[in-house]
Amino acid sequence: MAQKILLTGAAGFIGMTTALKLLARGDTVVGLDNLNDYYEVQLKLDRLARLTPHANFRFVKMDVADRAGMEKLFADERFDRVIHLAAQAGVRYSLKNPHAYIDANIVGFMNVLEGCRHGGVQHLVYASSSSVYGGNTRMPFSEHDSVDHPVSLYAATKKANELMAHTYSHLYGLPTTGLRFFTVYGPWGRPDMALFLFTKAILEGRAIDVFNHGRMQRDFTFVDDIVEGVVRVLDRTAEPNPGYVSDTPDPGTSNVPFRVFNIGNHQPVPLLDFIGCIEDALGMKAEKNLLPLQDGDVPATYADTAALGDWVGFQPATDIRTGVGRFVDWYRGYYKV
Repeated sequence: MAQKILLTGAAGFIGMTTALKLLARGDTVVGLDNLNDYYEVQLKLDRLARLTPHANFRFVKMDVADRAGMEKLFADERFDRVIHLAAQAGVRYSLKNPHAYIDANIVGFMNVLEGCRHGGVQHLVYASSSSVYGGNTRMPFSEHDSVDHPVSLYAATKKANELMAHTYSHLYGLPTTGLRFFTVYGPWGRPDMALFLFTKAILEGRAIDVFNHGRMQRDFTFVDDIVEGVVRVLDRTAEPNPGYVSDTPDPGTSNVPFRVFNIGNHQPVPLLDFIGCIEDALGMKAEKNLLPLQDGDVPATYADTAALGDWVGFQPATDIRTGVGRFVDWYRGYYKV
């Protein structure tokens, strides 16, 4: 049945793609975004322009940290379900502007939880991040592992979101599902991400900064796969784990309607291989500026996605060469390069 869904971060990369999928299947989507200038606002406006022609889409310009505004929105609209993607993104930016992460990722998430609680929302699905694994070196990263050692404030706020969600699932029976996204990429992607930065620099004949001297691995996950996972999870409301044992608690489940899942490609790609895919798609070679590992960054990410597969019957599988090619085609078209 068609539902009324609040989608925060609707002008974002993942938000726009998610909204298109929901609209295509007949849902009503209220898209919220503050259109901040963390990166070029025109790109956000152009994403929104793909959504606004739809009769079942309405855009609300608002910051999730606006407590009074969020209270009124939830009271007026009476949403069936909520997908919360709005956040201050970026690991490295959190070293420069930490307060932005508290405002958007902690205060904003609190307002969403309260809205869901008082608005009788059936299910809250929210974006967590692979960054919560922090200093973990056991691969692949599993939801059943402890994630108590974040190495950036961004990661700490995402871990805090999971804890806050569990509290609301426990106290108020609010079903919540957190999705730990692993390095999302694809058309309409963020300009602060490696794929965008590398593509732009190579086309402009500039050297690219390659951190940790290229000894990095990322579980790059194509945006369409991410969105497929988000929507499938939205449709399966979080439930208590009947096998939960409180004296050996499982971090990924609970005895309340709370779930956390990895959503990644389960195929970590060496950074230099990733750059090679970009070079092949562009037909150009990159000049590399090899640099040390940055503060707050981790050398590798690798998702165990078995739990997601068991829960919704889906695991991402788009190969990196196909995904990078689709991004480069979009980039050339959008920027007329």
